[in-house]
Amino acid sequence: MYKSKKLTFIRYFYEFIDLSNLMSSKLDEYLARIDRLPTWGLSYALLWALGIGYFATLYDAVSNLGYALPFIPFINATQASIIVSVGLAGYIVGSMGFGIASDRIGRRPILIVTFALLGIGSLGMGLATNYFTLFIFRVLEGIGIGAALNLAMVYVAEFSPSTKRGKYANWIFISGWTAVGAGTVVAAFIVTISPTIGWRIIFLLPGVLALITTVILAISSPESVRILVKKGKIQDVERIVNRMEEISMRRAKMESLPQPKIVHYEEIPSYSQLKILREPKYLKRLISLTVFWFFIYFIQYTSTGLGPTFAKVVVGFSPAQYAEYIRLSGFAAIGATIISFLLLGIVERTDRRLLTQIGGIGFLVSSFVSTYLLLNKELITWFITYFLLEFILNPPYLAGYLMSSEAFPTAVRSTSFAITDGIGHLGGVVGPLLLFPLIGIIGPLPAWIVLGFPVPFAAALLWFTIPKTVGVRLEEVNEAYREGATQR
Repeated sequence: MYKSKKLTFIRYFYEFIDLSNLMSSKLDEYLARIDRLPTWGLSYALLWALGIGYFATLYDAVSNLGYALPFIPFINATQASIIVSVGLAGYIVGSMGFGIASDRIGRRPILIVTFALLGIGSLGMGLATNYFTLFIFRVLEGIGIGAALNLAMVYVAEFSPSTKRGKYANWIFISGWTAVGAGTVVAAFIVTISPTIGWRIIFLLPGVLALITTVILAISSPESVRILVKKGKIQDVERIVNRMEEISMRRAKMESLPQPKIVHYEEIPSYSQLKILREPKYLKRLISLTVFWFFIYFIQYTSTGLGPTFAKVVVGFSPAQYAEYIRLSGFAAIGATIISFLLLGIVERTDRRLLTQIGGIGFLVSSFVSTYLLLNKELITWFITYFLLEFILNPPYLAGYLMSSEAFPTAVRSTSFAITDGIGHLGGVVGPLLLFPLIGIIGPLPAWIVLGFPVPFAAALLWFTIPKTVGVRLEEVNEAYREGATQR
């Protein structure tokens, strides 16, 4: 009896191994078929939806909050700092919680829930009548933003051919940074033209956009091929990849596609995400990207969230000067939109680590120069400088998002992105809470320099831990134990 049970167990064990090997082989085949596509193989409506959602995400995260807070009548400067921080705390919950869920459940359902939360939170903030309701909906909004920033990039990366991954990721990135640029201009004019209800309008707008994205994703988005293969849903994968090939050939006006180059990779077991991330090379990547995001968000969210409040409370502009500052800051942010378009031409040819290093130095320079010019009320010079600096400060975000989605295996891709970006958002929680106390101790100019000082050093860590990923398959960066290459 014992021997019979043992033989049965061994038979099931080897059947499981055979099935696992079969799934791994099928995934290699499907990835090779996607990798040969000349264009985006899914509906462009899907890219537009993710672009609209990313616009809402970055608009909520960067553009509207800083301008809205000084005009909300039922909060003070201390409460404004808390609102900035609790939203970023929500980012951490959303990024990590939904990132882990995405690896276990699937990209598609979690992405839909993410944008729904973002929409509900934004609408709730726009309709808030007291500090408590503003606080609650800001947390919900933050959860949605934190997850959306990660999952949209992961989703696009997994459906893109390796040679065009940066290009298609940059498409939705452009939408987000259009929000930072054009969206900031719109927010600045809305709150200065209508101080009483303008702050409500700039919260309601992204809420509507996020819900539009939710509906389109629910109707037209497929599940990630990598997730479906892992679940054994081969027929669904075959249907999706066939459709992608048909769409891509039609767009490129091709009668046939080149033979897929099938590369077999040694499968990394997915049963223990923690075990994978404890491996030295992945642990180093995890730590260095977390440190990078922590100090980027440390300065960035303090600047965008409390910059207008700083100008109003510390710099001491007159009402006319303050209105001019708000409008000029909106126009200056258009530099971020312009460079996001220019990145289309360089993102597939430039090492991601170089972009982060240049940007890291730019953040330190900006902390000194921008603050110095504001304190001296040289608004026109400040505007020109801020506009030009956006060309340096914008690229690290795309490069960082790409590296965070490229530097880890499929089994932990969303989880690791969630950890690096999620814990990194603690910088955005801490920074706003430190700004005004630091100003009281060492003065405004040294305070901003302290906030920006660590960024170039955090970017330098990436050179020693993150491999070059431009034009390389995600599996080659990570699973990358080649068993051989074949042409089918």
